Amino acid sequence: MSDPNTATAGRIRSKGSVRVRALTVTAMLSTIAYVLMSLDFAVPLMPTFVKMDVSELPALLAAFALGPVYGVAVCLVKNLLHLVVMTTTGGAGELCNFLLGACFVLPAGLIYQKMKSRKGAILGALAGAVAMAVLSVPLNYYISYPVYANFMPIDKILSMYQAIRPSANGLLECLITFNAPFTLVKGLLDAVLCFLIYKPLSPLLHGKV
Repeated sequence: MSDPNTATAGRIRSKGSVRVRALTVTAMLSTIAYVLMSLDFAVPLMPTFVKMDVSELPALLAAFALGPVYGVAVCLVKNLLHLVVMTTTGGAGELCNFLLGACFVLPAGLIYQKMKSRKGAILGALAGAVAMAVLSVPLNYYISYPVYANFMPIDKILSMYQAIRPSANGLLECLITFNAPFTLVKGLLDAVLCFLIYKPLSPLLHGKV
C-alpha cells in the first residue's frame, strides 16, 4: 500500500515543476516577443508611423500551449521591457499595445481551452484577431493618438492618411478605414505563423525535450 503522504508530496513536486517550466517558457517567449516588437517595419498603404510587427506571435503560442493567462503575461512583459528600454510615447504606446495584444490572445486561448483541436485554435485565433481589430479603434482614439499629438499635430497625422486616401475626413474615420483592417491583417498574420510553427515547437513549449 502506498503512503498517502508520499503521493501528496509527489503531486506537489509535480505541480511545482510544471509551474516552473511554464514560467520559464513564458519568460523565453516574452524575450522573443520584445525582440520582434523592436523589428517593426513600415508597410504600403499605411502612414509611415504605423508599423507592422509580429510580436503577438509568441503570446499566441503561450496562450495555446500554456493557457490564456500566460499569453497575456507575455504581452505584459514584452511591453514592460519596451517601456524601460526604448519607449518614445511615454508609455501610451506600450499600454495600447498590451491591451490590443490581450484582446487578441485572451479569447484565442479561452476558446482553445474549451475546444482543444485545430478547429478550436482556428476559431480562437479568428475571434481574437477580430476583437483586436475592433478595439483598436477606441484604444488608438482615446489612448495612443492623443499622446502622439504631443509630438505631431493631429492635422499633420490626418494629412498622412489623406495622402493615401484624399477623401479621409477626421481621425475616427481614418482609424476605422485604415487601422482596424491593418490590425486585423496583423492578427491573421500572427495566427498563420503560429499554425506553421506550433507543431514543431510543441515539444519545447510543453517541456517534452
